[in-house]
Amino acid sequence: MGGAARWRRWRDFAPLAGLTVVVLVGAGLWLGGRRTAADVCWSAAALVTLLVTLRWLLRSLRQRRIGVDVIATLALVSTLLTGEYLAGAVVALMLATGHTLEIYAHGRAGRDLHELLARAPRTAHRRTPDGGIEVVDVDRVRRDDRLLVGPGEVVPVDGRTEEPATLDESIVTGESRLVERVAGDRLASGVVNAGAAFGLRATGTAAESTYAGIVRLAEEANAAKAPMVRLADRYAAAFVPFTLVLAGLAWLVSGEFVRAVAVLVVATPCPLLLATPIAIVSGLSRAARLGVLVRGGGSLELLGRARILLVDKTGTLTAGRPQVDRVAAEPGGDGDEVLRLAASVEQLSTHVLAAAIVDAARDRGLRPVVPGQVTEEPGQGAGGRVDGRLVRVGQHGGDLPEWAVRERDRAESDGLSAVWVSVDGTLAGAVFLRDPVRPDAAATVRRLRQAGFSKLVMVTGDRPQAAGRVARAVGVDDLVARCSPQEKVDRVRAESEHGVTVMVGDGVNDAPALAAAGVGVALGATGATASADIADAVLSVDRLDRLADAVEIARRSRKIAVQSATVGMGLAVVAMVAAAFGLLPPVAGAFLQEGIDVAVILNALRALGGQPRPPDAAPATSSGPPGG
Repeated sequence: MGGAARWRRWRDFAPLAGLTVVVLVGAGLWLGGRRTAADVCWSAAALVTLLVTLRWLLRSLRQRRIGVDVIATLALVSTLLTGEYLAGAVVALMLATGHTLEIYAHGRAGRDLHELLARAPRTAHRRTPDGGIEVVDVDRVRRDDRLLVGPGEVVPVDGRTEEPATLDESIVTGESRLVERVAGDRLASGVVNAGAAFGLRATGTAAESTYAGIVRLAEEANAAKAPMVRLADRYAAAFVPFTLVLAGLAWLVSGEFVRAVAVLVVATPCPLLLATPIAIVSGLSRAARLGVLVRGGGSLELLGRARILLVDKTGTLTAGRPQVDRVAAEPGGDGDEVLRLAASVEQLSTHVLAAAIVDAARDRGLRPVVPGQVTEEPGQGAGGRVDGRLVRVGQHGGDLPEWAVRERDRAESDGLSAVWVSVDGTLAGAVFLRDPVRPDAAATVRRLRQAGFSKLVMVTGDRPQAAGRVARAVGVDDLVARCSPQEKVDRVRAESEHGVTVMVGDGVNDAPALAAAGVGVALGATGATASADIADAVLSVDRLDRLADAVEIARRSRKIAVQSATVGMGLAVVAMVAAAFGLLPPVAGAFLQEGIDVAVILNALRALGGQPRPPDAAPATSSGPPGG
């Protein structure tokens, strides 16, 4: 593999190295008085590069578009026809330099992806029924398998710790400090055991894991083509005719074809071809290093222009780890039985409230059974058959009996969320959960405003009282409570009429709203939920403040891209006019354009740098990815 990588690096940089050698050899021959031999070297460099640009041109024509490849081809042809071999060689060197810088930028931008792939777990240590340990392929791990994670090993799948553990979670969260986890905490795959061996109970397969989701999304982002590249093509559609007309006029008015050659030489627009995509790809790379995986350049651009943010409450502004506060049953009913029935249905759900109900049942020693005929309606709840009875868990659509009204009023005064449990169509009880506001939520909202969001709206399916308490605590501008998935979509569309919107959510019920927003952002890359699959970006770390970092990166990358293209093309136009008036011969124009190209491309590479705000500006509060 090392030899193959070295061969690829040599192959990528060989054209520039070879052309540089040929041009320098030609310069040496010219200084030594062997000008014919020098012209042979320079013309060979131009001719070889001409064959490459012809291939680019034919590819553009097959795609039914005329790009700036036309100018590069005409510049090389004209220098060869007029005997301006040194100018042709410099144009060739300029194109090779731009190509090499593009490869370098893409290589740096893809380095995080390569590191992710290299660290992907491939095997796991699974406990056997007789108490032994077997090494299995990670794809053979199933839900509820008991694993052993040794010192220095990568956690192979998402799961829950069976004992305390010390972990390096930097590959997932971007934070370099070690993290202590206690028994029962949820772990994301991809984190590294930095302490003693510990037991892990798998909560999903490798394909469903956080790490697999991160790798898949990173691959999509790395492969996506930025619209700034297409924008460059649109600029080229106007720039090519302008160049040809100016070159033609310079030739026609002066009668000197060499002026037209000089115009074509300085018009070769590497800044437009390369600077914009380099800046965007660099921005994607920087965002990925902070744990924000953006699917492509289009989403990054929109993120940089976003002004309106809509956020779900549960798991986003709240801790996302609700706990069962109490269970109520109908008069004469059994609270433990209500909890057991609810947990039986909810154990197959990915919603964050479901995980809390299942955990509470197990903590009480209750044994949920495997349900049948399970259904889940986003925003409403789940249902299934348990012990022959039809159990529904979630919202209650009808009128509440007197005992349930009292329980509801008490829960609202305590700030609790209610999950109602019906058995065979009759309300049997309720599970009340508490989900505290994140300690860093208010600071995160302020941070998002600093990043440029002018309006923040909280949309939630929760009750107005509980939602209002959270909204006041964190300082959002507007609140929409008791919001169904369709109502979330409607609100997103309404806000989209006033500017580019970003919707953040982490549950299945958020998926339609994420799809409707300008940029949908899923919190927690579990790789298995509808929200992560539909989202334009995924926060691989359960922290909303990273979205502010991504927005600032997006704005900076777009600014650098536009700056590089406009400044570079502006300088090129000035040089073209000078060439048209005979003030800039082809050789001098070629060297000048080479300098312009290198300067603007290096400026575009600035998008790879810059110091984001410290990762610990807002402390993490979650022990793992959200459940939904």
